[in-house]
Amino acid sequence: MSTLSLRFIFVSGVINLIFAIFHLMFWRLFEWKGELAKISADNRSIMQVLNLALVFVFLAAAYIAFFHGIELTQTQLGKTLLVVWSLFWLISAINQLVFWGFNKISLGLTLIFILVGVINLIPVVLFGQVD
Repeated sequence: MSTLSLRFIFVSGVINLIFAIFHLMFWRLFEWKGELAKISADNRSIMQVLNLALVFVFLAAAYIAFFHGIELTQTQLGKTLLVVWSLFWLISAINQLVFWGFNKISLGLTLIFILVGVINLIPVVLFGQVD
């Protein structure tokens, strides 16, 4: 096991925690009380339920990164989780550009998503397969 890979995993956990907090702020940041009132009740519910589900995913990923880093580096299941997390962030980067376009904020978020995807992949790529 490499201490470097645990550092990458810890950084990933911190970033996931930051994104969980960021998503919890959506109601205020995007004035969801007023904005979501303009769409149907079904769409309003879907937006909020999916956002809260995403918060849970971020918090779960952060918890696993903080408290199970060794397992992430030493088991096939752990490395699979790292690859899945990496794909999540890389797909998010693509979706960011598709749905938000190529403005400065969107490009900035896209770069962050790519960076986090790479951070999750580094322990798997650099430190090899499970024995």
